[in-house]
Amino acid sequence: MDLKSELLRERLGLYLRLRGGFTFPLAGALYWSALAVLGASLPLKTWIIVAFIGSGLIFPLALLLSRIFRVNFMSEQSAVGDIMLPAFIGMLTFWPIAILAFWSAPELVAPTLAIGMAMHWPVVGWTYARTGLYSAHAIVRALAVAALWVLFPDQRLVLIPACVAVIYLATVAFILVDVRMTARGQVGVQPEAR
Repeated sequence: MDLKSELLRERLGLYLRLRGGFTFPLAGALYWSALAVLGASLPLKTWIIVAFIGSGLIFPLALLLSRIFRVNFMSEQSAVGDIMLPAFIGMLTFWPIAILAFWSAPELVAPTLAIGMAMHWPVVGWTYARTGLYSAHAIVRALAVAALWVLFPDQRLVLIPACVAVIYLATVAFILVDVRMTARGQVGVQPEAR
């Protein structure tokens, strides 16, 4: 087998074994749903502090969901999976912008978080051999957040998080359907590592 074919096989195998990593966007949907609910009652700066602190709970929540749904994320060994850490580090580089916005333009924190926390999605998509699906999530999210920020200035802390949560849930649905369809069509790739 040539290297390109073997790499694609490895990426698809990881995608199937981890079921597209759906527990991570599911955790994101829960985080953003909570922020939407809190956006209706909290003042801006309090909402921002909750958003900053709460973002640290997404990864542990995703790991808990992975355990519940039996997605063996932490023990997965894959050469292509090694790109995930640099992708997450790249995503984290937006945080100084969010923190600076907190001090000088707090109204920009919600869109900064909503867009910045999607920066790693195209790389994650490449890792799973699904660049289009995961990139679509990031692009739709960025465009929707920008539109909501401009069109509904009085409802930003509710509509932006609610929109991100809905996009996450739609993405989870697309991932799960695609994983099932891909598993049916794959030869030589096992959906579950035992």
